[in-house]
Amino acid sequence: MKKPEICRYCGGVIRLVPASSVYGASVYRLGLEKESIYQCQNCNARVGCHKGTTKPLGNVANEALRLKRIETHRVFDSFWKARHMTRSNAYKWLSQQMRIPAKDTHIGGFEMDQCQEVIDLCTSADREGAA
Repeated sequence: MKKPEICRYCGGVIRLVPASSVYGASVYRLGLEKESIYQCQNCNARVGCHKGTTKPLGNVANEALRLKRIETHRVFDSFWKARHMTRSNAYKWLSQQMRIPAKDTHIGGFEMDQCQEVIDLCTSADREGAA
């Protein structure tokens, strides 16, 4: 992922800031005290970084999309763990199901419709497995 500079929502400037400026005292509980976040200085759209780096985890997201990605991760992580899959095999499965290249299969880069597709795929597979 390319480091964001201009917000895709409002055109504001995106800066790399300490996670503590977003999460305050919770940064310690979350284990993010040494981490950074790319944040729009205008509308607060943001994206976290891979641990110990300034490499973005995905693309900048507003609050609604961040919440949808969190929901998607909860559903997807529960799905693959319940099937005793590895995370890597789960993403290969997801890539095939969504018919997108493995290199582009990252929830942190998904839009609302793709997040919903992941949720629907996992729910559908759960129903088929229970039948």
